Amino acid sequence: MAGAEASTGSAQRGDTLPNGDVYVGNFDGLVPHGMGKYMWTDGSLYDGEWDKSKMTGRGIIQWPSGASYEGDFRGGFIDGTGTFKGVDGSVYKGSWRMNKKQGMGTMVYSNSDSYEGLWNEGLPDGYGKYTWAAGNIYIGNWKSGSMNGRGVMQWINGDTLDCNWLSGLAHGKGYCKYASGACYIGTWDRGVKDGHGIFYQPGSKIPCNLEVSECATNNDGTSASSSSNEKVKVGLLFILQNLCNKWGLRRFFHRPRRISNGTTPIFVDDSGNHLPQDLPNKSLSSNEGLQNTDVHKDFVYEREYIQGVLISEQPKGKHSGMLDSGETQENTWQKQERGPMETIYKGHRSYFLMLNLQLGIRYTVGKITPVPLREVRSNDFGPRARIIMYFPCEGSQYTPPHCSVNFFWKDYCPMVFRNLREMFRIDSADYMMSICGGDSLKELSSPGKSGSIFYLSQDERFVIKTLRKSELKILLKMLPKYYNHVKAYDNTLITKFFGVHRITLKAGKKVRFVVMGNMFCTELRIHRKYDLKGSTQGRSTKKQKINENTTLKDLDLAHAFHVDKSWREALFRAPNHLKAATSHQNTLESSGITSAMDCSVPLHCEDANSSKGFLLVAHEPGTTAGGSHIRGSMVRASEGGYEEVDLVLPGTGRFRVQLGVNMPARARKLLESTDAVEEYDVVLYLGIIDILQEYNTSKRVEHAVKSLKFDPLSISSVDPNLYSKRFVSFLERVFPEQD
Repeated sequence: MAGAEASTGSAQRGDTLPNGDVYVGNFDGLVPHGMGKYMWTDGSLYDGEWDKSKMTGRGIIQWPSGASYEGDFRGGFIDGTGTFKGVDGSVYKGSWRMNKKQGMGTMVYSNSDSYEGLWNEGLPDGYGKYTWAAGNIYIGNWKSGSMNGRGVMQWINGDTLDCNWLSGLAHGKGYCKYASGACYIGTWDRGVKDGHGIFYQPGSKIPCNLEVSECATNNDGTSASSSSNEKVKVGLLFILQNLCNKWGLRRFFHRPRRISNGTTPIFVDDSGNHLPQDLPNKSLSSNEGLQNTDVHKDFVYEREYIQGVLISEQPKGKHSGMLDSGETQENTWQKQERGPMETIYKGHRSYFLMLNLQLGIRYTVGKITPVPLREVRSNDFGPRARIIMYFPCEGSQYTPPHCSVNFFWKDYCPMVFRNLREMFRIDSADYMMSICGGDSLKELSSPGKSGSIFYLSQDERFVIKTLRKSELKILLKMLPKYYNHVKAYDNTLITKFFGVHRITLKAGKKVRFVVMGNMFCTELRIHRKYDLKGSTQGRSTKKQKINENTTLKDLDLAHAFHVDKSWREALFRAPNHLKAATSHQNTLESSGITSAMDCSVPLHCEDANSSKGFLLVAHEPGTTAGGSHIRGSMVRASEGGYEEVDLVLPGTGRFRVQLGVNMPARARKLLESTDAVEEYDVVLYLGIIDILQEYNTSKRVEHAVKSLKFDPLSISSVDPNLYSKRFVSFLERVFPEQD
């Protein structure tokens, strides 16, 4: 704001100040104090209360542009409650903090759209209601000016969409109810249906009473309210705000912000006036005679979408490999709503463990970061290279007070992992904010066979896994060779380790953790995940247990992936590169490669030369999102003249292509009893995981016992040398050479 603080000097009532500004009003000595008018040389005018040369109290300010504000000021800033009228005709009434909208407020935009709810840093942030001039309404959570979190979109024709939202688009679990009475429960990805879901015909029995948000839950585990309840909530917040203003309690509801004034950009309602209902597709249905008008009212359909395209559909109850046909509709909804993970909340079994982990990481990363970066030494490795600290609840000379339980914290090899984070280009501040910020971690609802528990940071960049004591010993033993390997090979596919820690509680219970990079952290939606080992015994998934969260196995993979020739050569050089980090005199069992593919629009065709669903273009620095896979050189494509390339997915984005990251491929499958070929354009993510399993006595016994019943070569647990050869042979079949 121009001239927020008046000049001081020997000016008298009504005099022109030395800088050309004009003040007319009361003084306290030589400074404006009390009631007065101040005009800046640019034509801006303030008329109101002053306190020791600063605008403080009630007042009106008018700008030469025609914009105006009437309300509270504090310390030379717009601060409190007031009304701002923009030059475009927009009007904001509500709370302010240091020249920006902050707290509860209502904005009516120049196009007659309106927003009523919480603001932060001048943008809708928190809970609020947005009404478009056309009559469509969104009630729910916002972040930085966009619909973000749980919310309900209501169209004027009666359609409603209750879903998670991300950057203004439906993204995550949700359901939509059409005005016709039909309902779809499923998953959305950046505004389009994506993944498995269930479609209910008008008149069908719908699981639970799907009034808007009554069956939905927020990320913190609390129930979302119906639209009518949301209006009550907003109204109550406004009443509370008014009482606070009346009683002079505003200071308890504000947080300091450094912000500037101005109007908020108008939101564009590009969602149309209704939802596409996607009635059953005759060509995809297992019943060729299905029509919307003659379908029995109790018909329910299991569907699968890929990026908005319906690729499969059949009546529920007929086995589709998506859901157990014996499940009730209510159980289906509950499982879909919960998903594969849950946010840790106060009272959750892992709540205090999460707080301890966050406190410890914040302490040790903050302690090691200021230390000048240097090359690691031999004494930086091993179990004796550690930081140990006691965290009492009341705090100490070295630790802050906290709301968790007393615990001891041990950080292993802090200098080594500090350097590894630098190599992986992980910023220390981002690392701490991602894991230790205001958001809770997510716990995976189904731990693996090892019994380890997995946690995810809210932004899903980092995975935290509990370790057995034996796994910790192996990791510390292999750490010198792992460090040298990562330093030598930028594009390594091996797991990225960022830190190893131990928490000891008062009762003596010890919990060990490793922090790793999430190889599936991507803006794209992962449609299929495979845990591949190259073995066959027990390496398939029961079809009735498959859903969109299932990790598939070797025998479930029916496609071969054709990638650029140079990329295939780089991929099959990887095993030689990894020997230094994983051999350990043949004591470690190579444990396979986990891969996932993110499909674009599928192509069902017999013509191998059909057009692709993506484009490879010459790389342009700064045009691709960084994400969590920014380390390493980019791969060069023979198709692009052996130049570095970016992957462009039409309507989605542009992505940097690296070995094992954002790798485009052509998936091919020969259909049974026909010469037709099913083909897809896919994007692959590849990584080597679970390298902390030693081929020890128990594994040798496991191999011997299983060999009595099964083919010894088909068992997962085999000698590391045999495992390696078998796995490479398996990959050569999965990634065949181009004809």
